[in-house]
Amino acid sequence: MGKIVVAGGGIIGMCCAYYLNKAGYEVAVIDRGSMTEGTSYGNAGYICPSHFIPLASPGIVAKGLQWMLSSSSPFYIRPRLDLDLIRWGLTFWKRSGKSTMHKNIPHLHNILQLSRTLTSELRNELGDHFQMKEMGCLMLYKSSTTEHHEIEQAQEAAELHIETRILSAKEVQAMEPDVQVDVRGGVLYPFDAHVHPGDLMQVLHRHLVSNGVEFHLNTSITGMETAGSKVKRVLTNTGDFACDQLVLAAGSWMPELTKMLGFNLLMQAGKGYSMTFEQVNRNLRYPSILVDDRVAMTPLGNDLRMGGTMEISGLDSPLLIKRAEAIFKAARSYFPDLPVQFPQKEKIWFGWRPLSTDGLPYIGRVSRYSNLVLAGGHGMLGISLAAGTGKLIEEIVGGHPTTIPIHAFDTER
Repeated sequence: MGKIVVAGGGIIGMCCAYYLNKAGYEVAVIDRGSMTEGTSYGNAGYICPSHFIPLASPGIVAKGLQWMLSSSSPFYIRPRLDLDLIRWGLTFWKRSGKSTMHKNIPHLHNILQLSRTLTSELRNELGDHFQMKEMGCLMLYKSSTTEHHEIEQAQEAAELHIETRILSAKEVQAMEPDVQVDVRGGVLYPFDAHVHPGDLMQVLHRHLVSNGVEFHLNTSITGMETAGSKVKRVLTNTGDFACDQLVLAAGSWMPELTKMLGFNLLMQAGKGYSMTFEQVNRNLRYPSILVDDRVAMTPLGNDLRMGGTMEISGLDSPLLIKRAEAIFKAARSYFPDLPVQFPQKEKIWFGWRPLSTDGLPYIGRVSRYSNLVLAGGHGMLGISLAAGTGKLIEEIVGGHPTTIPIHAFDTER
């Protein structure tokens, strides 16, 4: 069946490897890291069919412009002269209109639903070892403006047959009896789920190794060898790897790899931060998004993770302590007596989310190379979309009809 090289060992690459291996292919995964860190480890762990509104949507640009120059706001762009950033920003702005959003919602909904189902199947196949909880997710708000927006979105969700429950402040408090909750109200999406992302990655890694998948870790791709319309070899700092098919699933580093192959992929790295508090004696019971401040709260057993912000500042940018402080301040605003203290700097995690220009991922082949497949640009929905993306990649590689239509994910759109 030939050798398939998957470039990228994050959750998208791992799920691609999982379904390709399951289908009988010989698979090798190359990753620049050590399988112990990265965006697939420090994120909120959400599997959220409720997130069917693409990032590129009406109002996002205006809100972003309002926030973008404040280093402690939920959204921040570091001012710099960067042609790729300018091209991405202009395209994102053009695709943030209402008509484009409504055209894209059904496609994002389809892959979210597919991935939600497949993740449950994955849990059953691998054993329940990554703390998957199918209890829903709360969208909490403090302002009347946000309340109006969230109720409108709940109505849109109902049109897609996504179950919702609109809750008063008293009902939210009843769901979180161990901590004080200071909100105007919330919306519960019962079909949402969450996992411990680090555990999920480790379980997948162990399974793939035991099933014969090769892993080449701490390995940087330095170039590609092509012949005509095919990629023949992947060149790295530890050796070269022949491939019959190449899957690029390298997250925010995808544009670096596509440039090696002679074409540009419009994508920016959006940095996010998180902090994990261990053995919280009065913990949250439900994962929740603090909508006014764009902060995510995830109980992970006895631990608690809080994270958020979107910082477009390049892959070489340092940690900004103000952004982590803003996350913590928001959490304490919603949960005033939460028994946690702001951590030391070395305990603050950050990673990069790969942002496409319209909020949809890039999934499919490219016209230039007959044996190249892309799987990237999942933004803040990596865990939510990983299983569905992996299944679609296996179908594309095998030349099979895809489970859902994929034209909206066209890699050259």
